Amino acid sequence: MFHKEGTPSIIIALISAAVLLGLAFTVEMPIWLHFLLVILAVFIVVIILQFFRNPKRTVILDDTTIVSPVDGKVVVIEKVTDHEFFKGERMMISVFMSPINVHVTRYPIGGTISYSKYHPGKYLVAWHPKASEENERTTVVIDHKNGAQIMYRQIAGALAKRIVNYAQEESQVIQGDDSGFIKFGSRVDVYLPLDATIRVELNQKLKGGESILASF
Repeated sequence: MFHKEGTPSIIIALISAAVLLGLAFTVEMPIWLHFLLVILAVFIVVIILQFFRNPKRTVILDDTTIVSPVDGKVVVIEKVTDHEFFKGERMMISVFMSPINVHVTRYPIGGTISYSKYHPGKYLVAWHPKASEENERTTVVIDHKNGAQIMYRQIAGALAKRIVNYAQEESQVIQGDDSGFIKFGSRVDVYLPLDATIRVELNQKLKGGESILASF
């Protein structure tokens, strides 16, 4: 299964591959160039298809847990001060996505969207300390039925040039459902209450919608 955000890119990749294959099999050229064009055509299609893949995930709905919104590796676990929404301290877990990770973003908890905002910005490398405040990003806050609020921030990186965010304020969302997409490598920061129990470690690899970040 492939994500709907990849449809234009997949079409372009298929057309490009068809042109390259057409040249390889219809135009007279050295044999090595034939092979090069065929390999390039296959490479383009494989890379685009793997990037926009959207594998089915088994999400176990649980009101006591916060799941990872994305696939990737835990690169930061620390107490920070949020200046945008909470205006105070929160525990932050950052998950870095490489270009080969699945780039679908999922809701870490179920509840009501109370805040959803896009911020234009820079394209620093995703692991840069200032990326969460200076890069292009979207910030989403979900109100849980237990009264807690969980915030996650999609952050563009040096390669990511488009963030897709489906979260709309006042809408009801389900834990693990598709909440957006980030194209070509980036990171997502999740802001948790200070009393949340962290369930991951640095450098741990996660699966979006399945891996548990923390519990209430």
